[in-house]
Parts: sequence; structure tokens; C-alpha cells
Amino acid sequence: MNYQQPHQAYQQNSIQTASPGELTMMLYNGCLKFIRLAKKGIENENIEQKNVNIQKAQNIINELMVTLNPEVEISNQMRPLYDYMNRQLIQANIKNDVEILSEVEGLVSEFRDTWKEVLKLNKQQKQVPVNG
Repeated sequence: MNYQQPHQAYQQNSIQTASPGELTMMLYNGCLKFIRLAKKGIENENIEQKNVNIQKAQNIINELMVTLNPEVEISNQMRPLYDYMNRQLIQANIKNDVEILSEVEGLVSEFRDTWKEVLKLNKQQKQVPVNG
């Protein structure tokens, strides 16, 4: 039998029980983690670490793009930003450029922080009692 480590089991359960909003938050956090690991790879001249982690960050950006709802106006504004971030990640990978990664990290952080506020507002609205 293959027993998962407790941390892996917890992570898997977290993903399976998360709301779509929480999953989006996990994607943003994962993207930031991979960008930071890619920066370390460049700093340590570990090309494989840089490449693998930039590709993981790109996969997350692509997933975020795919899940945009075209019927919502903000999605049409976010798509070009995601596309820009993806192209910047490619450039960072080609040029081994920490500054480009830092720029993308800043954008992802802003998106994540905004998303965190949206989740908080939605939660507060659901907790407001409806007077009937």
C-alpha cells in the first residue's frame, strides 16, 4: 500500500474541499512560490531549477487565463495582463533575468491581494442577515 505523507494528504484534501475562489487564491500563491524559486535558481546559477519553476508559473498563468469568464467584463481586461505576464516569464527564462521575474511577481501579488479582498467581501456579504 502507498501511504501519503500527512502533509500531502492535507494538501490534497485542501484542494478537493476548496471553493473556486479559494482555488484561485491557491493558484496565485503557487505562482508566487514558483517565481521565487526561479529567482533563487538564477541567483544560484541553477538553470534547471529556474527553468522548471518558470514553467510551473507559466502553467498557472495559463490556467488562470483559461478559467476567465468571457461574459464578465473584468475578465476581458485581465486576459491581456495574464498574457503579458506569460510573455515576461518567457523572457525571464531566456535572459535569466531576475528583474523581469520581480516585475511579474509584483503583478501576481497585486492580483492575489485584490482577490483576497474580493473573497473577504463575499464572505462578509454572505454573513449579513437578510431581513425578510
